[in-house]
Amino acid sequence: MSETLHTGSGPRLPRQVADDYVDGLIALDPITGTYLGVAESSAKLPDFSPAGRAAAAELSRETLARLDAAEALPGAESDAERRCGRLLRERLTAELAVHEADEDLRAVSNIHSPVHSVREVFSLTPADTDEDWAAIAERLRAVPEAFAGYRESLGLGLERGLYGGPRATETMIGQLTTWAGQDGTAAAFFEDFASNGPQSLRTELDAAAAGATAAVVELRDWMTAVYAPAVEGRPDTVGRERYARWSRYFNGTDLDLDEAYAYGWSEYHRLLAEMKTEAAKILPGAGPWEALKHLDEHGTHIEGVDEVQAWLQGIMDEAIENLDGTHFELAERVRKVESRIAPPGGAAAPYYTSPSEDFSRPGRTWLPTMGQTRFPVYDLVSTWYHEGVPGHHLQLAQWTHVADQLSRYQATVGWVSANCEGWALYAERLMDELGYLKDAEQRLGYLDCQMMRAARVIVDIGMHLGLEIPADSPFHPGETWTVDLAQEFFGLHSGRPAEFVESEVTRYLSMPGQAIGYKLGERTWLLGRDNARAAHGDAFDLKAWHMAALSQGSLGLDDLLDELSKL
Repeated sequence: MSETLHTGSGPRLPRQVADDYVDGLIALDPITGTYLGVAESSAKLPDFSPAGRAAAAELSRETLARLDAAEALPGAESDAERRCGRLLRERLTAELAVHEADEDLRAVSNIHSPVHSVREVFSLTPADTDEDWAAIAERLRAVPEAFAGYRESLGLGLERGLYGGPRATETMIGQLTTWAGQDGTAAAFFEDFASNGPQSLRTELDAAAAGATAAVVELRDWMTAVYAPAVEGRPDTVGRERYARWSRYFNGTDLDLDEAYAYGWSEYHRLLAEMKTEAAKILPGAGPWEALKHLDEHGTHIEGVDEVQAWLQGIMDEAIENLDGTHFELAERVRKVESRIAPPGGAAAPYYTSPSEDFSRPGRTWLPTMGQTRFPVYDLVSTWYHEGVPGHHLQLAQWTHVADQLSRYQATVGWVSANCEGWALYAERLMDELGYLKDAEQRLGYLDCQMMRAARVIVDIGMHLGLEIPADSPFHPGETWTVDLAQEFFGLHSGRPAEFVESEVTRYLSMPGQAIGYKLGERTWLLGRDNARAAHGDAFDLKAWHMAALSQGSLGLDDLLDELSKL
């Protein structure tokens, strides 16, 4: 484990430079501050205009220059300083590449955009006292300016011929309509949220929430009247150059994309064979997705939203109780995680939010219900091992727990998507290895989740790069991938409903290179474990390896494999 971070008035070593960067970032991005539990951030929102984005990029450039000097100092060669400096340089370089390509000017998505960040942060903002709600009122009053800055960035993108995808644009317009309370499915998000505040601030909160809703409507109307017509007919896919840039950002390495595409297909064939075996146990003579449809109607299920929330909490509580002391050593504050129901109007996929730095806000898993009240459990079991325990929660909460031995940067904002998603997928596989998927129903659901991640590699790379479907594919062999083919393939190889499949493909189109990190990250974690096991032989201790691996902070995939193999 890394040695303790020392601070002082002398020259700044890499970990101190990294933590100075976090301070600067919080000043520019109060949403990040709220995720970290910084109380002063609760009343503010970032500047999403071109000027605000330029300021963030300048902070990154200044930090890289300071890192150059820090790495030349005595002491910078220690493992702790070296590992942090390597992560900081890789992350900031990747982020600057995205900024300098003006990707900020076409950030339209169904899950990953400034407006989604604004909406989500309210669910994490402290709301326990009148003072908390006064800060929320101020943050609500900041929504119009934040949305106006985002619109300014999108408008500049149009002027420069930089277009978001038409499909993501249409989806986001629909989401904004939901958030405004104008599609009949839910109350206006900001007004519904503010209604939970104290009566003493009722007038102030209602006015601020109404202003935020008006900003949602204004942005929706502009996107409908101006942005959507401008991007109509433009490609939803991004091509190899943009894809490689985003892949570096999400995976922390320059991948061989053609090799990754081939790996996705190899996993597809392996998993399909396993799924057929499990499907035969459920419905003899049926294929995997016929068996899954059977489970939708006749399999084990939970009835009711409150009931499924409690049931998911039970899955995580049981996993903590059984794994702590056997395969992990968990601090008491890491043992707490909450199951929550996601607010309406977002994407269909479950997600996780990390604890605040002081653990006053615990880690939380979020289930979007998509209007459902009946929940088949076959895919929820392994999904909650992924989102909660031993997946995202154990990794990200452990980083927070050991932040004083790493750096604040490594434990929080320096995270690499493929590292985290790879660990969470490894966690699903670990629970299968340990026998926690108790019957064919749960195993088929787990394999369906694995197949979804293999299909992501195939369709994400295939459609964005316009690759050919292999000759040994049972699906349109020899044809070139299109978005329509990708959605058809994904739907044929997933037990999830049509609206989920559509949401997922829109997500891949608007977050190119992110979806492949699950499978490629899992491969890295498994190979790192295999290498460490081979190096130690009979002395290999899986529990010790898990805790050392979870206590080293984030790394890109190349660096992650190197470090995991040494543990």
